[in-house]
Amino acid sequence: MSRSTPAPGIDPRAAREAAQWLVRLQTETPDAAQQQALCCWRAADPRHEAAWQRAEQVLQQLGHGSASNTTARSNAPAMVPGPLGPAGATALRLSGQAGRAQRRAAARMLALAIVAGPAAVVAWRQAPWQDWTADVRTATGEQRELTLPDGGRLRLDTASAVDIAYSADSRRIVLHSGALWVQTAPDAAGRPFQVQTPQGSALALGTRFTVRTAEQRTQVAVSQGAVELRPAHGGRPVRIAAGEQASTTVDEVGAIAGREPLAEGWTEGVLYADKMPLGQFTAELARYRRGLLRCDPAVAHLPVSGAFQLADTDAALTALAASLPVRVDMRTRWWVTLSAQAR
Repeated sequence: MSRSTPAPGIDPRAAREAAQWLVRLQTETPDAAQQQALCCWRAADPRHEAAWQRAEQVLQQLGHGSASNTTARSNAPAMVPGPLGPAGATALRLSGQAGRAQRRAAARMLALAIVAGPAAVVAWRQAPWQDWTADVRTATGEQRELTLPDGGRLRLDTASAVDIAYSADSRRIVLHSGALWVQTAPDAAGRPFQVQTPQGSALALGTRFTVRTAEQRTQVAVSQGAVELRPAHGGRPVRIAAGEQASTTVDEVGAIAGREPLAEGWTEGVLYADKMPLGQFTAELARYRRGLLRCDPAVAHLPVSGAFQLADTDAALTALAASLPVRVDMRTRWWVTLSAQAR
């Protein structure tokens, strides 16, 4: 049988139950009773065993060996593979409603992979699954504002995804992609407030600030109060005061600089540029525009200055063509290139 053709006969209900077992083994430490319960479930119905065998194939495709070797034959907790590896495990262990939502979403995606087979696994591995299953998401060009459980305010930029994880002893926002603006609220219980990204965490010290993650870096800009920025791999934390910004990789925080208008301009619906290279400007504008927006390297160095409304990217392109020696080539509404004017 071809690896691209799934074997027939996987019962959807059995697949859902197998997926739930996998997620449970990821989020809990299985004891002997739980391992025995899994064995009984597998033996109770041939459809259960078929779904579990397919689950083992899914695990192998995602590069984490055999499920039965991990669960039924040892006392070690099973690791759900691929997207449910280190980053996924963190997400699945979020407390409260956010954590439960993540686990349900992960189980649904695993069930799909078990039923559909290799094609679904390949698509899953290549996709930003955290964005799909996040508590709150925005589409390209969309911004959204909401009130947090403690009365604070959160605004999401275009193409952003967050989880909101409040518990009895902490308040945490997990930013998977994109950018956010937050104004914290006092907390009667004294719970700390932090924004977590793949590169680190920003602990708020009574504040208003923005966080953006892109290209393996997280940037934090503070407009009120202060933030303690800490790299994910335990590097030295750095305090960022109002009017300052800094970025971090997983290993270290970079130099502190003055806060740039670009850092918070999007909260006003404006893209500010002060002699910004056209290539960089195009990349920023593309975040708010559906389809493909490219800049020819021959004109990428040209400086752009001004304030551009993010709600009307066509107007921004028209302004560029009027102020710079560039032309806007539109093959379609969704495929646009900025290139040098013909002489």
